[in-house]
Amino acid sequence: MPEGPEIETEKLHEAIQEEMEREGGGFLKRIALTTAVLAAFAAIAALQAGATVNEALLLKTESTRLQAEASDQWSYYQAKGLKAAVQEAIAASWEAAGKPVPDRLREQAKRYAEEQGEIKKAAKEKEEERDAKSREADHLLHRHHRFANAVALFQVSIALGALAALTRNRAVWWGSILVGLSGIPLFILAFLG
Repeated sequence: MPEGPEIETEKLHEAIQEEMEREGGGFLKRIALTTAVLAAFAAIAALQAGATVNEALLLKTESTRLQAEASDQWSYYQAKGLKAAVQEAIAASWEAAGKPVPDRLREQAKRYAEEQGEIKKAAKEKEEERDAKSREADHLLHRHHRFANAVALFQVSIALGALAALTRNRAVWWGSILVGLSGIPLFILAFLG
């Protein structure tokens, strides 16, 4: 039984490397390298797209909660207005009967009017906070779209790179690079805001 292989493996390995170089091995390495770089960009852009859309959804949810709170405040405001109107109607009944209006009726009507002012202020604050959250969410959604478009371009570029590797076609590889490079400005713009 032989101790080692009968064929000289070093020479075989060199012959395979030479054949790969002649058949486009260097070209395949360049395709692999550019595709790996584009895949890294695509991964980062995809993570950022997901993060921005999640944050935007949270802000939209917060905006909806604030809208509900503002609506509650406006309902409370209307209830106080109805109570004040009831007090005024009772006071008018006293006046129509020619009797003096009890002080408590005027005090309650005044108190309800003052409470309405505070409630109105609180409702408007909730609406302003709601609007700010909604604007911030809209901004994040805009960023998300830029990241998502960059991901799409990177994915097309990667697919073209795979096609270039299979066909060993330099024109397809250059097309892959151009599509990938067109995704980079969107990627950068998304980070800038």
